[in-house]
Amino acid sequence: MDKTIILSQPSAILLILFLSIIFLVVGVFYSKKYKGLNNYLVANRSIGVFSLTASLVASSLGAWILFGPASAATWGGIGAVIGYALGTAFPLFILIFLGQKFRKNYPNAKTLIEVTRYRFGNKLFKLILFLSIFYMTIFLIAEVTAVSLFINYISGVELWITALIVIASSLTYTLYGGLRASIFTDNIQFILFLLLLIIGFGYTISIYGNNFTFEFVRENKPILLSLDYLPNFTAGLTFFIAVAATNLFHQGNWQRIYAAKDNKVLRKSLFLSFLIIIPVVFIIGFSGLVAVSDNNKVIPDLAFLSLILKDQSITISVVLVILAISLTISSIDTLINAVSSLIIVDGRKLINLNLDYLKISKFIILFISCLTLLVASKGISILYLFLLADLFCCSAVLTIFYGFYNKKINEKNAYLSITLGLFFGLILFPSPDFSKSILIGILFPIDYFPAFMSQSLLFLSFFIATFFPLLTWKTK
Repeated sequence: MDKTIILSQPSAILLILFLSIIFLVVGVFYSKKYKGLNNYLVANRSIGVFSLTASLVASSLGAWILFGPASAATWGGIGAVIGYALGTAFPLFILIFLGQKFRKNYPNAKTLIEVTRYRFGNKLFKLILFLSIFYMTIFLIAEVTAVSLFINYISGVELWITALIVIASSLTYTLYGGLRASIFTDNIQFILFLLLLIIGFGYTISIYGNNFTFEFVRENKPILLSLDYLPNFTAGLTFFIAVAATNLFHQGNWQRIYAAKDNKVLRKSLFLSFLIIIPVVFIIGFSGLVAVSDNNKVIPDLAFLSLILKDQSITISVVLVILAISLTISSIDTLINAVSSLIIVDGRKLINLNLDYLKISKFIILFISCLTLLVASKGISILYLFLLADLFCCSAVLTIFYGFYNKKINEKNAYLSITLGLFFGLILFPSPDFSKSILIGILFPIDYFPAFMSQSLLFLSFFIATFFPLLTWKTK
């Protein structure tokens, strides 16, 4: 990644340390008065509207929003922007209905995996447990990678330094205080996030004026708004399917479903979160359209940053560092606690031993964090990591959740459906350069297939992985 050095390395490191230590201290001290496993896992099922809304939004929007939506917009057009925004928010709308159903039918549950085991059985439960932990591990790596790349971009700080600081601070207070600590710090991060985002958007619009409009994009890059531009549709559908399906398997969301004080609080919080997330992701995605319209050679991952840091303002750089660290830590603590809860609640059903699964969960989290630090220090593509994890969840989403309404889908049928969806999705899933897939370009020459297929590998892989399982469902 190219660098635009605005902050000095010592200044950036001190700022990261300062912010991380504040969240660590606040999280530890707040959670001292809330002890017990029930507080650790579901915050004693007592969270109100503001806290739940703030936590849902802060957990859903990580540092990836500074890269992903704008990056996708540079090649996927307005369709990718809409798809990303709706895909991020839509699961929260669906959870209004699913959440109430699960709370009613499984009132003592704490995880989606636990409920899946009750409904389908142990064989499928193990597969979904693997998919969920795999997805959240990739999400964790992508989050840490995103913030490390950003800090490196504006200050030159080595990736591993940023990664180490944010992981260590998040681990300390989350493994100590659990969901209680995560939700409380999310509230602070949510307020910071909204204030800083307003400042950032206001600054960007003041710089670009009339250029931060659809008219500017239409004049300079009309294809990105054209109804005749196929990627506007395929990219939009791809990101909607991928992001929506994946977030339904996010254990952090399900912990918060069960942490709500009652169903009225749950409904209000999920709906408010849905309304807040759509414009935030849309505007950041739209900045990608403006960036590529302004500079045809802009690096996709830097589209949003290239706009807001055009004047290399130190003040805005500090604002962005605070924003990025807040976004990252709010996502990391959610993911850490989510994986920990899965191991605590579901680990004994996987390997039934007379062990302290709370301690085991902390050792596993430490291992995952070390892996995250190692991978994040390499700076692997953020968007590609997300897409790979998304594909796994897409293959299971319809079968699992429809299975709670259609009792004819048994464990064997569900397992087969998910496995086949994943297999056919993977053979079409594009390589990192998006030029070929296992089926198209490796097993068989690209020339054997229509141009639409070779040019729409990502869309086809997600579409097939998501909808192929429908053909295998039992209807009688």
